[in-house]
Amino acid sequence: MITFRNHLKGVDWEALREDLIGDRFHNGRTVAQLRASFENSRHVAMAFDRDRCIGNARALSDGIGNAYLLDVWTQSGYRRQGIGRTMVEMLFTAVPGQHVYLQTEDAVGFWESLGFRPQPHGMSLVVGRYLQTH
Repeated sequence: MITFRNHLKGVDWEALREDLIGDRFHNGRTVAQLRASFENSRHVAMAFDRDRCIGNARALSDGIGNAYLLDVWTQSGYRRQGIGRTMVEMLFTAVPGQHVYLQTEDAVGFWESLGFRPQPHGMSLVVGRYLQTH
């Protein structure tokens, strides 16, 4: 049975990192960096099958007008069951009235089904070396 949480209690961060690597959804973060990324986020949505985290999503937000979705992932074997949609809707509930932005090249149809529309420009810059914290 799949359960959903809006907190990080019970996450096995090492197992989660290995699952992200296995699904080619890993961006190079160490276990500590992965955990800190979620702990430092204003809102999280996590999906579990018993004790195993099989989905995650997080939102950065100013609490007023803008939020940004990141790390929306459902383990391959659990996709197309509404898990990703449920996690995103949990995050939507946490940011009422806010402009929600995400950057993606994947699953565009999924994002459009949730109401997202393309914007003409998106830009990014990595300051210094990627994932360097100091």
